Amino acid sequence: MRTSNFSRFLKLSLPMALALITVAALLAAGWGIVAAAGDEIKVGVVMPITGREAKPGQYQKEGIELAIKQINDAGGIMIKEKGKKLPVKEIFYDDASDQSKSAGLAERAMTTDDVVAVIGGYSTALGEAESVMPDRYQTPWISPGAGASKIYSHGYQYIFGTLSPVELMGYTTGEFLGSLVDQGKLKKGLAIALALENTDHGVDYGNGIQRWTKEHADYFRLVFSEKFELGGTDFSGLLQKVKSAKADIFLSDAHLQDYITMQRQYTQTGMSHQMISYGARGPDADARKALGDATNYIFGCLWWSKKLPYPQVKKFNADYQAFTGHEPDSWYAAPAYDAMRALAQAIEQAGTLNKTAIRDALRKVELKGSLLPGQTLRFGPGGQVQLSFVIVQNMPEDKTDIVYPKDAATGEAVAPKPQK
Repeated sequence: MRTSNFSRFLKLSLPMALALITVAALLAAGWGIVAAAGDEIKVGVVMPITGREAKPGQYQKEGIELAIKQINDAGGIMIKEKGKKLPVKEIFYDDASDQSKSAGLAERAMTTDDVVAVIGGYSTALGEAESVMPDRYQTPWISPGAGASKIYSHGYQYIFGTLSPVELMGYTTGEFLGSLVDQGKLKKGLAIALALENTDHGVDYGNGIQRWTKEHADYFRLVFSEKFELGGTDFSGLLQKVKSAKADIFLSDAHLQDYITMQRQYTQTGMSHQMISYGARGPDADARKALGDATNYIFGCLWWSKKLPYPQVKKFNADYQAFTGHEPDSWYAAPAYDAMRALAQAIEQAGTLNKTAIRDALRKVELKGSLLPGQTLRFGPGGQVQLSFVIVQNMPEDKTDIVYPKDAATGEAVAPKPQK
């Protein structure tokens, strides 16, 4: 009887035990997944790698990913609250250079993906679209590609930018041209024609030029200013107006594709001003490849140059080349690289993955050894950095020199531009 009862007990208990073991195993597996998810730092990256902004977006993505690789190769970021270092995991989205898509993807990263921060917004237009999301979801957002000051003037508490204001770019352009007058390379009283993209970026650039010329009234005369739409294919009407203005200097604020299109059509008009600039464009590899000698002596006012005489810039150039297989193109990668490094420093200083604590730490960040001019990155009261610009000038044989300021110069500015 006892044997029969014991056998019956085993028959009833064994399936139950197996079921319990299975449930326990599943729960353990589930807990393992949760633990693994909690053992990484998720950072959203929203950049255009298709569409009209694809090239700059690609370069900024590469800068961010190089920084992440170096952080993870060093063991990750120390999180005091967890008592260990955690690796960074990138959650990437291509916004296809589309404003509404860009905003939606930033929102998705902040909500569905539960990232601790988002790095995104290449270009002012895309940055403006994304910038409404950070305060809504209390998630830090850093833009390495949007420099219009309007973005940082709304009193938002969770937004940051590693590009100095575009207005300062325009002002620095005026300073550089003024220095050429002081050196006797250009005459006083030359006439300037402006062609500005119809965005806040273009408005800021024009304001910077006008502010400098008003403060130095006898240096230059503004004789023409007109806006154009992004993504244009025919600038011939605008350029004919520029030609009719009989200006000595032509300054345009343009994105990469507009720079290529406009300069090609500019060359076809036969114009040749004493100095010519396309704002932050100039040494871009795609433009020099597409236009050849037509880009010679164009100068650009940039947030960064690979020729800056800092040891950390030399190391970055080598690391970037090894990581991507190509040199940094223009200024794009450096502010993105430093955006990720500044975020990593803030996360470590916060000692937690709490987003508000990370936001507070970003406000206090001082990234020493920054690649950017001045070598120390800190965010201003509105979240935007306030760093100097460098002027570079294209030279023949695909060479480029930093020509301003003097303490960073690698060569002498050629002014006026040689006439054909």
